[in-house]
Amino acid sequence: MQIQSQDIAGIATVQAAGEQDAYVQTRSALYDDLEVEIFDSMAPLEAEWRILERDNLASLHQSYDWCLPWVEIFRRPLAIIRGSIDGRTAFILPLEIIRSRGVRRAEFIGGQHSNINTGLFSTEFLPNGDLTAAQTAAVASALRGKVDLAILRNVPLEWRGRASPLGSLPAIENQNHAFQLPFLENFETSLKQVNAKRRRKKFKHQSRILEAKGGYEYLIAAPDQQDALLDQFFRQKAVRFREAGLPDVFANAPTRATMHRLLRRRESDSVDATLQMHALRLKGEHEGHVAAIAALSRKGDHVICQFASIDESLVAEASPGELLFWLMIERLHKEGLALFDFGIGDQIYKRSWCPVETTQHDLLLPISAVGHAAATMQRGIIRAKTAIKSNRQVYAFIQRLRSRHVAATAEADTAEKD
Repeated sequence: MQIQSQDIAGIATVQAAGEQDAYVQTRSALYDDLEVEIFDSMAPLEAEWRILERDNLASLHQSYDWCLPWVEIFRRPLAIIRGSIDGRTAFILPLEIIRSRGVRRAEFIGGQHSNINTGLFSTEFLPNGDLTAAQTAAVASALRGKVDLAILRNVPLEWRGRASPLGSLPAIENQNHAFQLPFLENFETSLKQVNAKRRRKKFKHQSRILEAKGGYEYLIAAPDQQDALLDQFFRQKAVRFREAGLPDVFANAPTRATMHRLLRRRESDSVDATLQMHALRLKGEHEGHVAAIAALSRKGDHVICQFASIDESLVAEASPGELLFWLMIERLHKEGLALFDFGIGDQIYKRSWCPVETTQHDLLLPISAVGHAAATMQRGIIRAKTAIKSNRQVYAFIQRLRSRHVAATAEADTAEKD
């Protein structure tokens, strides 16, 4: 193995290491007492990684068990950043390298399917506030030659009262916000945040509709039910995406394989779960029909709905998706949680449940000249998406165009088969 070191003047030297290791390190000089190393493997960092992720406010999406399946299945090169001060780990940023259109981007592992990203920081480092300009320069220096641009997406600059140490990086507001329901002292008090009377009336109305057709059950998938329920979600969601004229972000085989792997949580005494399937299943007249599905992740006192789907071919009038959320929230409220997170994306049902809206940012750190150009382009794309989504008429018009395009494509495919 070779270790590349840079002194403060930026002069590179190369020295040979004794034995071959399972990873490659790139060291930069100390900047403000910070040493930055880049790892191309997760394994050497596992012990300290798991210590840092115990922080209750660290995102589950940077946990070791969430990142590992993405790495093993997608096999993208890694650029995992470890920052150390006086030999003690200050932070870990789990990044992978994605090559697209001639640009090498470092992004959070599995970032396309992350609802919130925080990075991992030690309790010793957190009180120091933002990364300083010199520390940011150390990170950029360590990444030089490996990537052109680091994009850290969906980072809240403040999360549950804590400012992000990444807040000093160049940032642009992400076009999508996230929505949360805080859990208060009891279920009724929590409901009062979102009009308890209206919520209870709607729940009773939904229940009466389904009871008239034979009833329903709230299913928390057992280990031998999880995979089948996840596959059913993929089928349901594909229909919804097609009807909306949107690309199916779950369509490719590696993504599906990763989601299945995430169902297999690490054995421990913890109640945390990387991914767990929940569903609303009908009885009686429509026995066995799964009307709504949701996948939840839990870390500490924070639960995230990673994704959800509905099948409105039956009992659409009962709004089965909203009924499932009621049942999940009511049950989880008894388990000492503090926050139910509906994730990113502005939907009417999320606003009806959530008194808290969290703004997230994309942080862009250019490393090369190509990266500077790509960052400028990325800011333009985000601003355009934000402008479109903030204008409901324009956004609705684009959605209609997408739906017509999908319908026309389906008709053409059918005619070709005939």
